[in-house]
Amino acid sequence: MVRLVKLIIDSIQLENYKAALKEEIETSVRLEPGVLTLYAVSEKDNPTHITILEIYADTVAYKAHLQTPHFIKYKNGTKDMVKSLELVATVPVVPGMKIK
Repeated sequence: MVRLVKLIIDSIQLENYKAALKEEIETSVRLEPGVLTLYAVSEKDNPTHITILEIYADTVAYKAHLQTPHFIKYKNGTKDMVKSLELVATVPVVPGMKIK
């Protein structure tokens, strides 16, 4: 399962948001075998615009991720920082491609 998360973050809270996101990503990748990658980038000219590439082993792994204490902490802790959230379902062009 692969998707993009497109966010716009309140500029005043950007550094706090990035710290919370870093903690959540590092914990998820370390503790959850079904989380294959979470890779976040911000736009060079619009640093409050953040996109996260999420790759899960399958939808079961994704649903399990949503129930973890670290994800719930992140979601609740950042809800007032997020001005916009768009979840984009994707279809891999090269489905068997491995992340190095």
